[in-house]
Amino acid sequence: MGKKEIALLTETESLERLLYRLPDNHSRREFIQVEAFKAAAGKRGEKRLHRKLVEFEMEEQYRFLKNVCLSRGQWKVQMDGLLLTERGAIVIESKNISGQLYFDDKTGEFSRTNIEGVKTIMEDPTIQLNKHIRFLTLFFKQQKIDLPISGIVVFTSKHCEFLAKPVHHHICKTYQLVDYLFNILQEFPLKSNPHDLSEIQKLLERSQAPYERKPLCHLYSIAETELLTGILCKNCKNLNVMRKHKKGWVCADCQAVDPLAFHHAVQEYFSLIRTHLSNRQIRKFCKLESPYTTSRLLAAYDLGTAGALRNRTYYLKKKD
Repeated sequence: MGKKEIALLTETESLERLLYRLPDNHSRREFIQVEAFKAAAGKRGEKRLHRKLVEFEMEEQYRFLKNVCLSRGQWKVQMDGLLLTERGAIVIESKNISGQLYFDDKTGEFSRTNIEGVKTIMEDPTIQLNKHIRFLTLFFKQQKIDLPISGIVVFTSKHCEFLAKPVHHHICKTYQLVDYLFNILQEFPLKSNPHDLSEIQKLLERSQAPYERKPLCHLYSIAETELLTGILCKNCKNLNVMRKHKKGWVCADCQAVDPLAFHHAVQEYFSLIRTHLSNRQIRKFCKLESPYTTSRLLAAYDLGTAGALRNRTYYLKKKD
């Protein structure tokens, strides 16, 4: 019988689990709540973007790649989307920002005014788009791919209004995306001998350098000792799931049974606290008593290990 695979929680799931483990009076709780709200809204925006791209079709061959992560030495980029066509490539950046949006071409600043009338100066998303275009230009040149590159920033919030847009960049809302893509493609010259897009796609997929997420406690400077311990019940959200010999994992408060309770707790540890764990550390995190039972539980997963049995540490294996 093969070992069980295990992976990090998504960003949204990680933030939700962190909130369950922060005491109500924790100084960073309100900030984490905002981060969780933004992450969830961003995911909803990405889904709206992908649903809109279903409407994109053309007679020429094309490919759409999601979440393209590439690196050149220490320089790493993560593109939300990349459209490959015979004419050229279009980098797609997704931003979920609501309110009145203003791009100032004179100062190069970008600002948002929210529904309460509060104005906030924010990082101009076209700067990130330019960086990704420069990166892809160098990548294609190194691979001897002669394909022009452009880009577009898509604002996916349903509640945004453009007061002013930059002159030299493509900016649109989700519902406008398909029309904008076709307009950008018209700017590319027709090629008499186009590239094989399937080969470019395979090259990009082989070159993927997955984004390495830092555990949230490290990212937000929260000590492990500040978190509430125990195994989370997916039903009542209390940290009081216990291991019963015959019933499996059972919540002592609501009696809900969850066969994956320990699995999710291990995911939490890697997502929230650190990139490796020991028997002692996961026992403390989950409020487990027996080191022998914990060893058997961990042995069921396809984890990397380091050190002798007594001082063994476990870590997530990198995917090929």
